[in-house]
Amino acid sequence: MRKKERVRIGCASGFWGDTSTAANQLVKKGNLDYLVFDFLAEVTMSILASAKNKNSNMGYATDFIDQINPLLKDIKEKNIKVLSNAGGLNPDSCKTIIETESKKLGLDLKIAILRGDNLQSRLPIFLKEGITEMDSNDSIPDSCISINAYLGAAGIVRALEEGADIVITGRCVDSALVLAPLMFEFDWGESDYNLLSSGSLAGHIIECGAQCTGGNFTDWEKVEGFDNMGFPYVDVFPNGDFIVSKPKNTGGMVTFGTVAEQLLYEIGNPAEYILPDVVCDFTNVTVENIGLDQVIVKGAKGFPPTKTYKISATYIDGYRVAGTLVIGGENSKRKGEIIAEAILKKCSRLLKKNGLGPFTNTSYDCIGTDSIYGSKGSYIHSKEVVLRVLATHKNKEALAILSKEMAQATTGMAAGVINYLGGRPRVSKSIQLFSFLLKKNQISIELDIAGNKIPVNVNTEGGYAPTLLSSPILEDYRDIKTNYHITLKNLAYARSGDKGDHANIGVIARKAHYYPCIDKALTPDIISKLFSHVLNGPVFKWRVPGINGINFLLKNSLGGGGMASFNIDPQGKSYAQQLLEYTVPVSKKIYDEFKN
Repeated sequence: MRKKERVRIGCASGFWGDTSTAANQLVKKGNLDYLVFDFLAEVTMSILASAKNKNSNMGYATDFIDQINPLLKDIKEKNIKVLSNAGGLNPDSCKTIIETESKKLGLDLKIAILRGDNLQSRLPIFLKEGITEMDSNDSIPDSCISINAYLGAAGIVRALEEGADIVITGRCVDSALVLAPLMFEFDWGESDYNLLSSGSLAGHIIECGAQCTGGNFTDWEKVEGFDNMGFPYVDVFPNGDFIVSKPKNTGGMVTFGTVAEQLLYEIGNPAEYILPDVVCDFTNVTVENIGLDQVIVKGAKGFPPTKTYKISATYIDGYRVAGTLVIGGENSKRKGEIIAEAILKKCSRLLKKNGLGPFTNTSYDCIGTDSIYGSKGSYIHSKEVVLRVLATHKNKEALAILSKEMAQATTGMAAGVINYLGGRPRVSKSIQLFSFLLKKNQISIELDIAGNKIPVNVNTEGGYAPTLLSSPILEDYRDIKTNYHITLKNLAYARSGDKGDHANIGVIARKAHYYPCIDKALTPDIISKLFSHVLNGPVFKWRVPGINGINFLLKNSLGGGGMASFNIDPQGKSYAQQLLEYTVPVSKKIYDEFKN
């Protein structure tokens, strides 16, 4: 039986390291039913694995403890339920700390944890089975330090059915933290695919915190109050429609543009966004301003899920070091290049002398010289740059040599080398990502609540077969006469992000009649040429007509992505900004709008 006619869910964290002020803001001002925290990324999992190896009581997102414990009284008084993936690799320890604090405060809070995502103990089996990476087809390495399944909403729903006040999970898809309470409150079934897609979209919109309330927004100049950004909440209705907003008297803004950008953020094909509970189709979703800082979202469609979970593993592949030097004066770029080459040449000689073998990879950049643009940058001579030198090696000692030898540049090489940024560079483990698929029936999920361990039933049937086809060229657009040119930023919003080693760029027309010209101009070939300096794979294009949008996926464009990448921008955050500088052919009618 339906419990509520509207459910309000706020998100207080988009990643581990997000602001500590959001939870307090939402609890005090948000009038919430549910508060969710998202902490986990692939890199985060490797950090948690290292922490747990050093101390068996660690391995969870400590930020969650710091933020939630001071608010436990308020959460109880306001009857706010809390859901988070903060458990990481050790939900038991995370639960124990919160439970201890709640008892000190005399609070009766029912805290649940979910297990089943952590598959690290099955590494020997995966090695024996010859598991391969889903994109590269490489074999799974024996140096994996974390292996986790992206679970869905089922376990969280079951925890809420058992009366949980706080639910702590390990790895799950970010949107499941929002979908689960909607399934619970509205009695959405596992085959109500359109509703599940709408609930997942609500989760996707708010899962990155302030990115839908004016953060990382194209028109950043129009956003006020960066020092007190409002964090988002959604009011969701039983039919799946939802309103995005934020607490009053906070910074930021909620508009068509901020929400539409987030809709396309870090997804591939918008017609088949694959999640454990549902395959989503967002192509005809509409986003509409209905008031100050209020946007209503409608129209998501859904299909049965696949039979598999996506599994993300992280593994150690030797070591890496990244050192930086500030360089000032005339010809600072050329000076930096000469210094970098000298440092690497000298270190190579020392490695050979010490029998350590060559670096497995090296790179250097002069930051401040448009280096993120490749050869297409508009670099104007600068008298101040930051030289960044990177290297990897199987032996930690080899990289220690590089770390030490960079110091000589300040006194023994060119003039104007100022200092290290942050002191001598530290050698760290080189963490790589390995992803594969595993049938759902091979994973068991367990709910632990009030001393009871309860198996969670998950629908393991599915059968959706994903595709990776670009949208076809629309014949209607071929005849558009475009003899004039306007910079894309005047015509569109855009945001970019990462999916492993792949980047996505979402583009949304500011006005509907701009859309045909944008669509005609931005072809996969054009995108390939603009990003040839980082691209090592094909470009896919999909239309999202509901918001007059286009989504591009740039395969293998992030240098390996995450901690594996040597790129200055390993998450593709600047790609949209680069694209917005592109000059688009437009009709005279559109050109005339900008003449004055």
